[in-house]
Amino acid sequence: MAETPQSNIDVAEEFFILGLTSDGKQFRPSDWADRLSGAMSCFQPEGSRNVRDAFSPYVRPTMLNGIRAVVVDLALKNIEPLAYHFVVDFAKDNDLQVVEACELPDNNPNKAKK
Repeated sequence: MAETPQSNIDVAEEFFILGLTSDGKQFRPSDWADRLSGAMSCFQPEGSRNVRDAFSPYVRPTMLNGIRAVVVDLALKNIEPLAYHFVVDFAKDNDLQVVEACELPDNNPNKAKK
């Protein structure tokens, strides 16, 4: 396997499931992102409070350019592989677009690094 070159851009460990099918049609029902995220809400970080009606930090709804979407953290794959595969299979079964996330470099040279 070829190694990827190092760069100054960090790759986020997340991906987006967009509410658009591969042919660009809007996915229905309109609350699908909330429903999917709600189904995954039981997957919380170790030691977190048991908060009802809260989304998991691993699968959460969002909007991207006016399109409903779900952000999936790849940590879910290690925490609960079956839940991860459920989310991935949901996207495949419904022919939804999946886009990898990336973190953009911070162009502010005065900001202290972590």
